[in-house]
Amino acid sequence: MRARRIAVAAALAGLALAGAIAAEPPVKLDADGFRLAVPPYAFAFPLDHAAHPTYRTEWWYYTGHLRAAERRFGYELTFFRVALPTGGPAGGGSAWRARQILFRHLALTEETGHRFRYDDRAERQALDLAGADSTRYLVWLGDDYAGLEPDRETHRLVGRAAEFSLDLRLRPERPLVVHGHGGVSQKSAGEGNASHYYSFTRLATRGRIVLGRDTLAVEGRSWMDHEFSSDRLRGALAGWDWFALQLDDGRDLMLYRLRRRGGGLDTCSSGTLTEPDGRSRHVSYREFDSGPIGEWVSPKSGGRYPSGWIVRLPGEQLELRLVPTLADQELVVESMGGLAYWEGSVRVRGTSHGAAVGGEGYAELTGYAGASPFLVAGLDSLRRLR
Repeated sequence: MRARRIAVAAALAGLALAGAIAAEPPVKLDADGFRLAVPPYAFAFPLDHAAHPTYRTEWWYYTGHLRAAERRFGYELTFFRVALPTGGPAGGGSAWRARQILFRHLALTEETGHRFRYDDRAERQALDLAGADSTRYLVWLGDDYAGLEPDRETHRLVGRAAEFSLDLRLRPERPLVVHGHGGVSQKSAGEGNASHYYSFTRLATRGRIVLGRDTLAVEGRSWMDHEFSSDRLRGALAGWDWFALQLDDGRDLMLYRLRRRGGGLDTCSSGTLTEPDGRSRHVSYREFDSGPIGEWVSPKSGGRYPSGWIVRLPGEQLELRLVPTLADQELVVESMGGLAYWEGSVRVRGTSHGAAVGGEGYAELTGYAGASPFLVAGLDSLRRLR
């Protein structure tokens, strides 16, 4: 397996990311020397698909819906990179000493079979156990990886767990979308409480799923998020609800609801609406209204999660009802100390300008069962892995 992954990595090495790099924005650092996400930031592709080790945290997030004949699936494959403060010079010390920790989350929702499976792993970026390349898009943990194929357009995803695996190729159906303003997606008030964030909102997807004794040829559509920052999101935020929705009228909608500890939403909650022709616009806090409907209580974590949502954009005459395809799509992540979050496929029904509209998407819910798993302050215990 290792030999095969190394061979794949060698093949991908030919796609060294070329092109001019945009002028560097002013550099602001946090107390540990990590770079803060501040405007202006000019993305440069394909370079910005790769890792950004000068930032504290980063993730490459894939979700999607697949079908094999009458069987329907949702999936998630995510790689997280967390940098650890060195506390000294970069050189020297044990080859096992970690400067970065890589996490891999893999989940499969059998929408027609009403079953949810998931798997998580963590490894230090040392001795080729895991890594995230900063010169080309290739991030891996063991034999699992995400990266670009030699055509520099096709995304390749490989993930394996004890009960299931997937091997997918994804091609963009429209240009990528940069979220926020000035290359920055603000998450709370204050300089640097932000990220650099973009998405491929529609990727045509083909490949295979192995599930038990079945090998299934699948096709469908995916969504990819890439986000990097050094913000710990400390203080008033309890967690967030994030939605990535692909509507059957050709529009795509990303929204995140930043929940405050005392109740209500932070005014930095926002999103992006993308038109069928690829044009997109920022959706501010004042332009949408949303709220949960119903509740689901996890038997694993005891977390009390919403079991649906209403999302309205009055200016677009758009009203959507989001319903999970399966109530239990919660991951309790042992590699992150048992932290829990809900990440699952949803069906979309509603109206646009009075006409019926539908679609599908994914929702991510954090902070309902203890601390959010992606608040870096909650990962400080990983220093022991150095």
